[in-house]
Parts: sequence; structure tokens; C-alpha cells
Amino acid sequence: MVNIALLTPCFLEGDAVSNDVMGMYNCLKKYGYNAQLFANSWESSKIDYIKHVNQVNSFIIKKKDILIYHYSVGWDIALEIINDINCIKIVKYHNVTPPEFFQGINADYVTVCQAGRKQLKLIADVPGALYLSDSEYNADELHSMGVSQENSLVIPPFHHIDDFQYVDADTNVLDKYIDEKVNILMVGRLAPNKGHSALIDAFDVYHKDYNKNSRLIIVGKQDERLNIYTTCLYEKVKSLGLQESVVFTGGVSTASLKAYYLVANAFMITSEHEGFCVPLVESMAMKVPIIAYGSTAIPYTVGKAGLVWEQPDPYFMAGSIDCIASKESISATLGEMGWQRYQKIFTNEQIESKFMKVIKSIE
Repeated sequence: MVNIALLTPCFLEGDAVSNDVMGMYNCLKKYGYNAQLFANSWESSKIDYIKHVNQVNSFIIKKKDILIYHYSVGWDIALEIINDINCIKIVKYHNVTPPEFFQGINADYVTVCQAGRKQLKLIADVPGALYLSDSEYNADELHSMGVSQENSLVIPPFHHIDDFQYVDADTNVLDKYIDEKVNILMVGRLAPNKGHSALIDAFDVYHKDYNKNSRLIIVGKQDERLNIYTTCLYEKVKSLGLQESVVFTGGVSTASLKAYYLVANAFMITSEHEGFCVPLVESMAMKVPIIAYGSTAIPYTVGKAGLVWEQPDPYFMAGSIDCIASKESISATLGEMGWQRYQKIFTNEQIESKFMKVIKSIE
């Protein structure tokens, strides 16, 4: 039997990369493969599913065994393993945030991201490796570093959107935010590459020029190491006089996240760097109309199923909100387009089919 090792530096429940790792693991188990997760650290109730990275070499013992390395940060141990181990090698590229976003905010983030960007050139040069990318944007980056298109495929990441079907929406959130106000939603951790400042600017224009009866809900974990950034956002909201109209929820449960999508009139994102952006797919699955700044991978993920602007112009964004909020036909059409795109490309069933086709082709 072929052994398949899934390698990631850390495993965190709810993290987008970890969700993809777990999705691959469950998929491989479903088809009868002897799969095993390996990490350097983990915070998970699924501790029995994970072994330390130093045990990889005792698991991958045959040339026909497969190593799948999920690359999103620099990791010296994994670079050594993937170059030295004698087996079939796959790199799943999730992208690495450019370090300049963290300059003046957190030195550790800068160091990690610098290492990740530097090591990417070495990862792109692993002999005989097959490269899978979350998005066309990620694949293009690998191609620019010498990865051939013949050894490169795009497969979106596995996700936990299916969980929305099996949980009841948090009634506290529904009761609190189903009112007469227009709710604009953004989902994503509070990190400087996410472009929250431009998001707040766009909402400010909409709130003051179009509709005072509106609210911006920002759902996302807050990292203490990025307190400088978080504090700047809170100060910006205060300086614009939006304290009563902008809500920072912090990290939330699946039930609460479902509820926030249900109360949203539109999903708006002005992120400056994304390797894929799972919340866009969540919005499609929940039929929430999308307004986005078309940076990095965002246009590839959204396709034609949303209003995507080449610049995060607050007036364009605000006008887009008004168009969706005031015209039910446009809102419904965009929601349906997103749903159709989700069904066609981004369901876990679609992702599973593409992933297993790759695995069966290299056995």
C-alpha cells in the first residue's frame, strides 16, 4: 500500500491551510490510502491524527510513497526533507504574505515572511516535484520562478463551508443584527495585508453619503502580536465618528459565522494580498453579493460572480454597496451568480474530484 504523508509546519483548527490539509487527509482516508499528518506543532483535538515531523522518514519508506508539503511559510526542516527524501513529491502552494506588510508592526512576522519568500525560490526548484496551487495567481508566481506548466495544476483548497449545513445559526447574532440597518460584512483576521483601512474608508463614504442606517461588521481573530495594527483601526473608526456603526467581533464560532453571513446585505473586501481567500467562497455559498478590490488572487476566486474593482476606491465601493442595497434584483442576481460559481468550482466534492485525479495519475 502507498503511504501518503501530509506535511505542514503547524496545524490549527479553523485555519485555512489546516482545513486544506485536513480535507486532503479525510479524502485520502475515504479512498483507502494510508495517510498521515505531520507537523512541528499543533493545537487540535485531533491529536491522534498528527505526528511530529521528525517521524516522516520512518513513514515514507518506498519510492512510490507520496509526500505532500503544504507551503505557506519558510520551514528549514521541511526544505531539507523534501530535497532528501526518495519518494513522489507534491508541493501545495498557499502563497506567502510579503514581509513589507508587517514592517513597523511586528518584527517576528517580518522575519518569518522574509524567510518564506526567500525559501520559495528553493521550493520552486525541487527536482521532479508536482506543484498544486490554490489559485491561478499562485500558479503564475511559481511559473515566474521556473516551475513548468506541465508540472503545475490549480486545485482550490478544501474548506469547512459544508459545516454551515449542519449547524443552526447563532440566534443571538440574528436577533442583534436583523433590523432596519444595511449590514456590510468582511471576514478575515485582523492583519495588515487585509486592507481594513480602505474597507473602513469605503464604508465611511457609504454611511455618510448614502445611508446613515448602515453597519460594517468585521469578523476576524485579533492577534496580540499585531496590536499596533489593530489599535490603528480602532483609532481610525473613532476619528471618523463611526464607533456606533463599525463592529469588530473577534474570532467567532461556526454558528455565529453562519449568522453573520445570513444578516449581511453584502460582503466587501479590500485586501491587498490573498493567495485564495476562503471568505469569498463562503459568501458565494451563502448567496451574499460580493464587492471586492481585485488584488492578487481575488479576481481569480470571484470570477464574474461579484463587483470587482481594479482599485480600492472608496467612492466606487460605496456606490457598489448602494447599488446592491437599494436594488433587490441586482442583489439577487449577484447572489445567484456566486452560488452557481460555488457549485461549479468550489464545493468540496469538486475539489475532491480534482485532487483524487492527481493522486491516481501519479500512483
